[in-house]
Amino acid sequence: MKAFQTICRQLKSSKQFSVELSPHRGFSTSSYSCGRKKKVNPYEEVNQEKYSDLVQSVLSFRGPAQTPESLFEEDSLLYGPVSKCKPPKQDEEARVPGNWFPLFNPERSCKPNATSAATVPLKIPLQRNKIPSVTRVLQQTMTSEQIFYLERWKQRMILELGEDGFAEYTSNLFLQGKQFHEALESILSPQGNLKEGDENLESGYIESIQHILKDVGRVQALESAVQHETLKYVGLLDCVAEYQGNLCVIDWKTSEKPKPLIRNTFDNPLQVVAYMGAINHDANYSFQVRCGLIVVAYKDGSPAHPHFMDTELCSQYWAKWLLRLEEYTKKEKNQNIQKPD
Repeated sequence: MKAFQTICRQLKSSKQFSVELSPHRGFSTSSYSCGRKKKVNPYEEVNQEKYSDLVQSVLSFRGPAQTPESLFEEDSLLYGPVSKCKPPKQDEEARVPGNWFPLFNPERSCKPNATSAATVPLKIPLQRNKIPSVTRVLQQTMTSEQIFYLERWKQRMILELGEDGFAEYTSNLFLQGKQFHEALESILSPQGNLKEGDENLESGYIESIQHILKDVGRVQALESAVQHETLKYVGLLDCVAEYQGNLCVIDWKTSEKPKPLIRNTFDNPLQVVAYMGAINHDANYSFQVRCGLIVVAYKDGSPAHPHFMDTELCSQYWAKWLLRLEEYTKKEKNQNIQKPD
């Protein structure tokens, strides 16, 4: 203790340190300055008397505690409700067709006759009558979202090409698709010949599907009409053949944009199962089809995307097709009621 007091007396006599004994804490120290200017706190220069009332009002305010719910309500009041893309309603997802009809025919075999491989593929002409086609049903029952995107695409193309240019563009697309199907019919027919003109014009599309054609065989029908007597609709399918050992309704499509996923093909799966359900109950066909295949070919020759539909997936799309068919029937009845006699 004496040594400590001696040190304190020495420090106290020094000009750089100041040490004071404290009755409570023993001692205290204060630092020395080395000629540096002390930093000025900007808040010390504020006129505190001028803003004392404001500070007092802020500190004395006691508002209700904010919660996520109250914040959302406040945002809604200030900025309006949040615009969101509504997910599908549960009752719409769980809708079941009112008039259910099976996709498959239990009275038919899943395999064509053994001798059918050597015969010419069926090519039944489509009879024009009052029965709606599969294409018409799908066009008349598109969702509002599908209509919106289709119309937006159309308007963008018109702005870019003009009215006449867009008409010529759509006409060329239709012509290319028609010629592509004619070329495929020539390839898949028993003769297997491809016309030179078709080969030159559609070389990109044909090159695109070469890896698919290697797995296609035992063609049963080409560009052949189907009719569902019970559900009352008709259609013209592209092809019925085996793909990797599975008998399929094959739908050949062309596209300028890649479609690597089946959802990119929009209503094409519904079209395939509609043809499948019709062929399974059409008296002109003796066999049954349980699978589907959508092939998207590209003009630049890049490999086509095959979208195989197994039995389970076809059954799911069949239920959706029945709903679209019911919707079309209701629309037609309402239009007939509104028509004057």
